[in-house]
Amino acid sequence: MPKVHFLDVTNRDGVQTARTGLSKFGKTMVNFYLAKLGVAQSEIGFPFLFHEVPYVKAQVALAEAGAFGGLRLSGWCRGVPQDVEKAAPLGLRHYNLSISTSDYMIQNKFRGRLDRDAIVREMTAAVRTAKAAGAETVGVNAEDGSRTDDGFLLEFALAAKEAGADRVRYCDTIGGETPDRIRERFAKLAAATAMPVETHCHNDLGMAVANSVSGALGDLDAGQDAWINTCVNGIGERSGNADLLSTILAFRHGFGLDAEIGDALDLSWARRFGLWAGYAFGQPLPYHQVGVGRNAFAHESGIHADGALKDHGNYELYDEATLGPFPHDWHARDGRVVLTGEYGGKAGFRHVMDGLGVEVRDGDLAFRLVQLCNAMTGRPLTDDELRLIAAYPRELSLLFPGYENP
Repeated sequence: MPKVHFLDVTNRDGVQTARTGLSKFGKTMVNFYLAKLGVAQSEIGFPFLFHEVPYVKAQVALAEAGAFGGLRLSGWCRGVPQDVEKAAPLGLRHYNLSISTSDYMIQNKFRGRLDRDAIVREMTAAVRTAKAAGAETVGVNAEDGSRTDDGFLLEFALAAKEAGADRVRYCDTIGGETPDRIRERFAKLAAATAMPVETHCHNDLGMAVANSVSGALGDLDAGQDAWINTCVNGIGERSGNADLLSTILAFRHGFGLDAEIGDALDLSWARRFGLWAGYAFGQPLPYHQVGVGRNAFAHESGIHADGALKDHGNYELYDEATLGPFPHDWHARDGRVVLTGEYGGKAGFRHVMDGLGVEVRDGDLAFRLVQLCNAMTGRPLTDDELRLIAAYPRELSLLFPGYENP
């Protein structure tokens, strides 16, 4: 039976959102939380960019050391061989290669530089380059796929498959899709290619989650696995991407959805991830944020309060306890507190680590990393961040060239 899988793109689409940003250590924590949640794959960033290289090396080392469990790490490249050639030495085993496919973008973005034939040539050359470099899986992104006609979309996908691609990503780049249309298009394309079609939905009409669910159902209709792109807290370009937690909850609790999730998900990490992301991105969660917002399980009106007090199921679709505890981090304590960070000393470092009950593998290196990571993020480090530093100082030191071999 075909299954649903989640491929989170917070570290690629999420971090490139205007008026926001995330440090390389923050991106590392995204991978940490995705692994704890049990998501199948993280699109960790842009391995062909010079400033991503130390970060990518650190992620590969952390994965090899077991920090990310079974989470697969993938890189995003433009659909040209040159990007893949730059990325290949870094050791990633999974890629998504992107190029625009719609006539609108061919005319108004490429402006004569590329036509349909050239797009297919560039894309297939990039796929072959990735496979020749040892990539285990390659997804090919049809940017603006929702405005690409059926005929060329099929031609593009079949050419990608022949070149060795494993999936095609259908990008609703400007967020204009609707649920009925995307399900039909996914079912047709997945059936015609006999390969999974991956959802990548933007939220310009407020339907990114609905479209992602419907697109995935189209895959299942065609007998193919579904791969859904998400971002934590629904961040992303313009109005955002499909929210990770909302999409998961839709498949678990949505009425009439007959679909099996193929990832071993553990939602007891959902609150910690969502609230950490709001803190790290500097974007406080809306009160109504699905599952993790302050009002997600709050009741005031008389009828609702009376019903919820008798049985929370009267007015709640799912149990809030399944989303895990609210974080109570060391740095957020009231009153007298000793912290560790950029300007802290070893006494404070030991005090905090002992207070958290953390075993530190390499005390001197971990101490320096706490200072460096605090300087990088510009904010107090959370308990989960401190625990990761304590457990994997050697691997994390790769984020800071020159510190990896002290």
